[in-house]
Amino acid sequence: MLIAALAATLATPALAQHQHHAMPAQEPEPQQDRHAGHDMGTQEPDPHAGHDMGAMEKPVSPGPTMETPPPAAAGSGPPRAADAIWGAEAMAASREELRKTHGDFPVFWFQGDRMEAQLRNGADIYLWDIQGYYGGPTKRLWFKSEGEGAFGDNPDDAEVQALYAKAIMPFWDVQAGIRHDIGGPDTTHAVIGVQGLAPYMFEVDAALFLSTRGDVTARIEGEIDQRITQRLILQPRIEANLSAQDIPLLGIGAGLDSIEVGARLRYEFIREFAPYIGIEQSWRTGRSADFARARGEDPSVTSFVAGIRFWF
Repeated sequence: MLIAALAATLATPALAQHQHHAMPAQEPEPQQDRHAGHDMGTQEPDPHAGHDMGAMEKPVSPGPTMETPPPAAAGSGPPRAADAIWGAEAMAASREELRKTHGDFPVFWFQGDRMEAQLRNGADIYLWDIQGYYGGPTKRLWFKSEGEGAFGDNPDDAEVQALYAKAIMPFWDVQAGIRHDIGGPDTTHAVIGVQGLAPYMFEVDAALFLSTRGDVTARIEGEIDQRITQRLILQPRIEANLSAQDIPLLGIGAGLDSIEVGARLRYEFIREFAPYIGIEQSWRTGRSADFARARGEDPSVTSFVAGIRFWF
């Protein structure tokens, strides 16, 4: 029996190994489809299908303040690298040519801002208001002229100005020069003023005048273009004239001499040419109104205007 039990013990591992190789490998049980019997055609699409869910969990970029800073050596080179290679003297001619062809070169501009007829109650007049300049973006020679007169007569109020202008800040020039009156009493004035573009696109022209007789006067003009369409533009305009003293020779009283308020509607057939119509109301005030009445004039006048505006 001892021999038989020992033989059985030795035979058991061999038998197990034989059975392990002899038995076929069992395949795993197929899992039951949890969507079996469902109509997949009616299933709503997964809103996250095709999205990288890992990318969605990434934090939003904190912005440029957290980006990699520039290297310490950035900006430590010469301000003009070409000078370091070719020398400043060799590059001077090229730099001057670049300056001339990229903004700092003289141009000529001329504009007839108001060339119009003013239809009043039995006292129709013609009026002109022109200006222009020659020069670069920071230094210019300006010329201006305006005046008016009755149809068929010489101008009874006219002037020309020659001014030197220098830019003092973006969109603003300070101007200085002379003004000479060619209608009415022959008078010359020294002029100093500013002209430019105020906030909200208001065009402003303000000047102080000192005549050879010692009279001090001032003028402020403002206008703005209100674009209705690409070609139809409404331009409200206001002008005020002031004086530091009475000037009976010119019919001007101290303080606010006159004020004009109007609006002109123009149509730009091309940007450089636009006819317009409009209305304007003017008042003489204070002593100026008294001077006007003494001449038989109405100190308050309403005018219907028609004219052209052009530039080149």
